[in-house]
Amino acid sequence: MKILIAEDDEETAGFLTQGLREVGHVVSRAASGNDALFLATSETFDVMVLDRMLPGLDGLSVLKMLRAGGVRTPALMLTAVSRIVDRVEALENGADDYLIKPFAFSELHARLNVIARRPTPPETERSLNVMDLELDLQKRIARRGGRRLDLQPREFTMLEALMRNAHRVMTRTMLLEQVWDFDFDPRTNIVETHISRLRAKLNAGFEEDAIITVRGSGYMIRSE
Repeated sequence: MKILIAEDDEETAGFLTQGLREVGHVVSRAASGNDALFLATSETFDVMVLDRMLPGLDGLSVLKMLRAGGVRTPALMLTAVSRIVDRVEALENGADDYLIKPFAFSELHARLNVIARRPTPPETERSLNVMDLELDLQKRIARRGGRRLDLQPREFTMLEALMRNAHRVMTRTMLLEQVWDFDFDPRTNIVETHISRLRAKLNAGFEEDAIITVRGSGYMIRSE
């Protein structure tokens, strides 16, 4: 495997580099977060080891920037920080594994082999576009005609459901299941209430209604 080691401690970096090369891997080293970011975006690696406390950009910042830029190289965070909250933060921001110092080389090598064998996840969808409506799915931003809309999280999710099904009617039951994740209750008017609020925000300043009401059936996003 081709492995990137981002570690500023010379002794640890030398130990890892020598050990990984002895078992047949090609290793590149970075001693700072900036160097790690440069190498990870300019070369292709099978896996990378990121120390959490790198000079310049710290390891977590490097990881966030890589993931935001579409670099999906499997990453193992290596750190002396053992708090659960730090481990959770790293995993939620794109780390594939987390190993606390001090560590055994055999365990690190086994963990690298495991994350390198995992199937590459499908390309993350970044946006949805229907007519003059645009959703940035990563930043959770909605726009109509280039103008940013101030949507609540539930309103954004409802608009996303409508846009993903732009050529079909979304019934109340379907919206309840996709937006609220609970079964249909004929007594609730939660769908109508949220549709009304969403429609008001979408249509402010525009002549054409972005949401079509199909009487007796449900709702559609205007797609033509």
